[in-house]
Amino acid sequence: MGQRASLGRAFGWLWGAYAVSAYGTGLGFGAFSVVAIKVLNAGSAEVAALSAAGLAIGALLAVPLGPWMEFRAKRPVMIATDVARFAVLASVPSAYWLGVLSFAQLLVVSLVTAAAKIAFTAASGAYLRTIVPAGGLLVATSRFESTTWSATVIGPPLGGAAIGLLGPVTTVVLDAMSHLLSALGIIAIRDPERPRPPQAARTRRWSDLVEGWRYILAHPALRRFFFNTVLVNGLIMAAEPLLSVLMLSHLGFPVWEYGLAFAVPCVGGLIGSRLARRVVSRRGEQRVLRVFGALRACWPLGLAFVQPGVAGLAIVMVTEFGLIGCVSMFNSVFAAYRLTSTDPARHARVLAAWSITSSLSIAVFTMSWGLLAQFTSPRAAIAVAGILLLGTPFLLPRATTPDPGPVPADLSGGKTRA
Repeated sequence: MGQRASLGRAFGWLWGAYAVSAYGTGLGFGAFSVVAIKVLNAGSAEVAALSAAGLAIGALLAVPLGPWMEFRAKRPVMIATDVARFAVLASVPSAYWLGVLSFAQLLVVSLVTAAAKIAFTAASGAYLRTIVPAGGLLVATSRFESTTWSATVIGPPLGGAAIGLLGPVTTVVLDAMSHLLSALGIIAIRDPERPRPPQAARTRRWSDLVEGWRYILAHPALRRFFFNTVLVNGLIMAAEPLLSVLMLSHLGFPVWEYGLAFAVPCVGGLIGSRLARRVVSRRGEQRVLRVFGALRACWPLGLAFVQPGVAGLAIVMVTEFGLIGCVSMFNSVFAAYRLTSTDPARHARVLAAWSITSSLSIAVFTMSWGLLAQFTSPRAAIAVAGILLLGTPFLLPRATTPDPGPVPADLSGGKTRA
């Protein structure tokens, strides 16, 4: 209880807002794919395009947001992006009930939500670093990670049941409402934000657009983690819409079983995030990042062997359990490591650059794998992604290194580390 209180009331409200949003996202897991497949009769290429286009264009729209957010209060940014996501998501059920829902509208909604998510992630990460001391970051990031996975345990099966009982857009309504409640939770935070770094001169603003990437590439360990996580996330996520098509269209799994197949394994995520702090204290941060960074790449190949019926369901559950457990352990530790290894004056730009690159790579991989599945099959494309993932551990750094220190004044506008 003392450990919980030590993180402060502001963290409590932020965590609560995140939890509401995470549970809404869990309920809406795969909602756009379900709507596209069940309502609009979309195929592999269209489902992949729906996932890819929103991520790619949303990421491009988010490019100027990193430097813009760095010099502004983070809470208004989080509130605005939550409200934006509520508004665009609410348009989907409205259009469906009016009989005018189209694939183009789903693409636009996907675009806006992707850009808003990047902005929210960067702002909330930078804000978290200001309200939680460095010694509590691993506790804080582990709590966020465990909340994500507990929401994914509960959300998808309930969402699948809700779709079966109330229609295909039910979970989109719930997801939209969760973002509105999240905004209200962030509004409830009364603690003033810490002073922001002074804004760089207007003539330096264009160089600020690439400052996040410049900082990452100049940091030996962050650079290798950057390339590793971009490839791992891209290859894992590229297979997700294809697995949806394989299970829902080709193998005939009902929606509730599809949701159950991803919900039950998320217990592994809950376990991994809960154990992260204990494992780090015993084995050390570097070893945990190396071992679980490698292990998370070994599981996805198993998804290529999914079959109809109970056996296929078991294959998905076992594979996803192993993958999610390793991912949650790695993510909890790496999120804290990245914050402590980054100059506080560059948190928003680094996190935005990371999210933008991740979103763009996921979009490229998803679209490419959608086309590959169109010319071969979803199963073959999933297998190729799984094989390529086996090579990604070679990109992990052999040892993590500390923040390289202040960058020269011409890159920072005269600022040094806080």
